[in-house]
Amino acid sequence: MPVTKTAKRALRSSTRKQAFNKKTLASLEVAIRRAKKSKTTENIKKAFSLADRAAKKKFIHKNKAARIKSRLSTLLPKQKSSTSKAKTKKKPKTIRSSKKKATKK
Repeated sequence: MPVTKTAKRALRSSTRKQAFNKKTLASLEVAIRRAKKSKTTENIKKAFSLADRAAKKKFIHKNKAARIKSRLSTLLPKQKSSTSKAKTKKKPKTIRSSKKKATKK
């Protein structure tokens, strides 16, 4: 138990912060579980958002947030990208002449 006045104040503060951190991490874990179970775009985006927020507030490390997002992105439905390369015919290779470059002396 804290003895001094400032230690008591610090204990109250850390208790409040601990409760908020626990609530934030619990909501992130629930969102991740929902996203994995339902695999809907809406749930996955919500989990992305919560992971980013937790990393921003430093509840979790930024690399952990990136790892969570990477694993969840594999659950997203595959979309046909409109920017895909159109199939084009390859140009025939040109035959180079056998001329040698002039060297400087």
